[in-house]
Amino acid sequence: MFEPWGILVILIVCPLLGGLPLIAWITYALKRKQLSQVGTGNISVSSAFYHGGKIVGILAVLSEAFKGVAAVLLTRIFFPDGSSWELLALIALVIGRYWIGRGAGTTNVVWGFVVHDPLVAIFVSFFAGITFTILQSKKLVKFGVLLLFPLFVALLHFSDIPRIFAAVALAGLMGWIYTKIPDDMKLPAQEAQTESQAMLEFLRGDVYDGLRQRTMVSLDEELNAAIVGEKAATLSQIKRWGYPVPKGWVLAPIDNPEGLTEFLQPSELSPLVVRSSAIGEDSEQASAAGQYETVVNVTSSEALQSAIAQVQASYNHPSAIQYRRDRGLNDTAMAVLIQQQVQSVYSGVAFSRDPITQQGDAIIIEALPGSATQVVSGKVTPEQYRAFVVETENSYSVQLEGEGRIPQSLIKQVAYLAYRLEKRYHGTPQDIEWSYDGQTLWVLQSRPITTLLPMWTRKIAAEVIPGVIHPLTWSINRPLTCGVWGEFFTLVLGDAFGNGKAKRALGLDFAKTATLHYSRAYFNASLLGDIFLRMGLPPESLEFLTRGAKLSKPSLQSTWENLPGLGKLLKRELSLEKDFKEDYHNRFIPGLSQLAQSDIDSLEPAKLLARIDFILELLRHGTYYSILAPLSAALRQAIFRVKDGQIDHSVTPEVAALRSLSAIATDAKQVLLEFEPQQVFEQLKQTPQGEKILQAFNELLQDYGYLSEVGTDISVPTWRENPQMIQQMFVQLMQGNEPQAGAKDAINSIFAGKRKRSFVQRRVDIKGRVTEVYSRLLAELRWSFVALEKIWLESGLLRQTGDIFFLNFDEVRRLIVDEDSSFIEQLDKLVEFRRSQFVQDSEIIQIPLLVYGHTPPHPLAPSELYSDQILQGIGASHGQAEGRVKVLRNLQDIPDIDRDTILVVPYTDSGWAPLLLRAGGLIAEAGGRLSHGAIVAREYGIPAVMDVRGATWILQDGQRVRIDGSRGIVELSNDLRPE
Repeated sequence: MFEPWGILVILIVCPLLGGLPLIAWITYALKRKQLSQVGTGNISVSSAFYHGGKIVGILAVLSEAFKGVAAVLLTRIFFPDGSSWELLALIALVIGRYWIGRGAGTTNVVWGFVVHDPLVAIFVSFFAGITFTILQSKKLVKFGVLLLFPLFVALLHFSDIPRIFAAVALAGLMGWIYTKIPDDMKLPAQEAQTESQAMLEFLRGDVYDGLRQRTMVSLDEELNAAIVGEKAATLSQIKRWGYPVPKGWVLAPIDNPEGLTEFLQPSELSPLVVRSSAIGEDSEQASAAGQYETVVNVTSSEALQSAIAQVQASYNHPSAIQYRRDRGLNDTAMAVLIQQQVQSVYSGVAFSRDPITQQGDAIIIEALPGSATQVVSGKVTPEQYRAFVVETENSYSVQLEGEGRIPQSLIKQVAYLAYRLEKRYHGTPQDIEWSYDGQTLWVLQSRPITTLLPMWTRKIAAEVIPGVIHPLTWSINRPLTCGVWGEFFTLVLGDAFGNGKAKRALGLDFAKTATLHYSRAYFNASLLGDIFLRMGLPPESLEFLTRGAKLSKPSLQSTWENLPGLGKLLKRELSLEKDFKEDYHNRFIPGLSQLAQSDIDSLEPAKLLARIDFILELLRHGTYYSILAPLSAALRQAIFRVKDGQIDHSVTPEVAALRSLSAIATDAKQVLLEFEPQQVFEQLKQTPQGEKILQAFNELLQDYGYLSEVGTDISVPTWRENPQMIQQMFVQLMQGNEPQAGAKDAINSIFAGKRKRSFVQRRVDIKGRVTEVYSRLLAELRWSFVALEKIWLESGLLRQTGDIFFLNFDEVRRLIVDEDSSFIEQLDKLVEFRRSQFVQDSEIIQIPLLVYGHTPPHPLAPSELYSDQILQGIGASHGQAEGRVKVLRNLQDIPDIDRDTILVVPYTDSGWAPLLLRAGGLIAEAGGRLSHGAIVAREYGIPAVMDVRGATWILQDGQRVRIDGSRGIVELSNDLRPE
């Protein structure tokens, strides 16, 4: 019986023991410091010494030694002394220490191993002590020990195979953790507790003959920006990616330069360049361009020493100090980067995005013969080029604008370099300094273009919250959406063991997830990318979840760190169906019934406000499901590889409405064999069968009257308020064009066959129910504001219909609750100003997909380059079609549509769906495989291509195009028929 209990102790008790935050408690109790909030964020013995001092450090050692000894002794209760189970207990302890306690577990292993096998511990300690005394290299000793102790175990216990394997596994685990976790011992010693500085310097190996550096830190190593600055750390990363970076060495702020200057020995034939790499320089917060010194053509040891001192001193120049103060940056320290100087034939800078226009895909390159310092100095006017990179799966092409003395082949190479580096940094625009020596294109520097941050993307928002948005809609949608996303992000990033928010969630403002530019919604791509990276997911995860885009590999370390939070999120996903059913019956249905029974037109403003608050409370719960249900369905479809055509979307309101409308139109055609399109409804009234048709039509309008052209925008009239579009579509369906044969077969099979009940289908069904609830609540919210506006129009507070949507919700509340006379006096001007701005923004057709910074400029006419008259998008509904283009930017004037019509729209929300019943194909500027238009197009066998950038301005009415809904391609034709 003992052994099973022993295994449970190893698997459960030891990890929990390892994760017990004794060091954190000791440090907080004695120094009132949260170790998770300072330094590297690790809760380790070295961090206790560094931030807490000797007493805290000694207590930390004792506490961790206790854990290691306890793990071994606990195991001996159940297993023989010295068995391999003791090493397995240490492995479990280390896993808990790393995963839960955020430390490496070195002290646990050392003391646990002393108890486990004192003889091996003595041998290893002896060799480690000699090695450190001679070499003064903590890193070498640390990894050397990991090789020695399994070797000694094998030599002394060669017949105990399980013990040998356990020792190797423990050494491998420790080695892996050492490569993943930063060490506070590497932080500047002078910033540590005074009483610990001498010991830290000795353990770091900084004291060697009183003068010399213990090692030469080079760009070939993985460097920590907190120690050597962003510039050096970035170059080391780029070099490890395989890009050519001149060989270089780094002096951390505390390092003595003497050993390095003796080692390098610069000369006339091998000159060096000495550059600044200040902590915080070249970061996303500040570039510090031109603030610190760079010394070139260093050709002697004396000149090298002088250059290092000159660069270090530049950190305290008055202008540099003022620069940091103006940007609220803390004073830190100056690391120095020393590199081999490139003998430049051509040099320059490249901006992966245009920092002046702040939009478009143009790469800006400035270049001159000679060294790069001429370009960045501003004393010489360089040649300037604009380049566009078009990349496919297997190749790329670069097109240039501009001519000069620099070979075009080199400029194209620079453009592609800038393009690739931006992609490497997850789309963050890069300012790149480069040089060409006649053979190699060298990267001298890469840093974010701070003026282009944050980046805002329309790619996802264009479908989630499409169209031009009124202030009232935004003031309600933004906090609802951002609040729920913040809840999901905090759930994953929060500490799973009750220690509050994890450090990786610090500095994230979830309220800044979205904003309005040009009265359109944009999502903060920079923030979302940062959030997903911290969550252990690729930065494009949101695009994958909502649009089916390809994923890159996530970071194993951050995924591991976030496993508890991801587990919580998984738990919510698994309980989604149960939770929604419970809320559906106990919260949403009673709430909607209560709203439907009240006479909204008889309510006074105060009661209307109470009604609005009640709806918003329901919407807060509904928003949670409106985000989680589609994401859950998309994830499950991707995981189980279920094809789009195998999913039934009949629960989705717009799909159900379209099927009902099509069925009623078919019945109407049997009643009216001949009819006048303008007189259909009058003719139907003349017969009993026609009256039944009209009754069915009115019932459909009653059932689905809450839908609108834009389901998420409460400023847009619902079908119940504006039935003209549905009436027009009904008549057009009666005029004879049926859905394609393949689509009819698919629909009949869905109606006739048994619906597929699967993991994916259940989530799709929930998504449809959620859409219905959410759309009904938004419609009730709109009708409440319309009723309130009617009262204010009668009282003269507002002047024309629609004025209320130019106020935000706080202002509406203020008018009802406070009756602020000063605000009422300026109300007309405020509404008029916002209406004017809204109209101006509505006239902007060519909205950029990406904008940069907080105040983007007015959109420019795009200069995108397209090859071979082909536009690329996302294939969303299979099949091919050829026809004439009809560009439709809104639903105010619905044109006649037939199978020769290829509809071109900015987006597809629920209100657009009826148009697809008769179109031959669909092209949309926004959207993906999961969008409304894509779903309806697949239902009716219509090929569709989504996410075709600029389609509504590139394509013209009457132009003939061919679309391929499988490959996501639109082929253009010069055949243009006058309309």
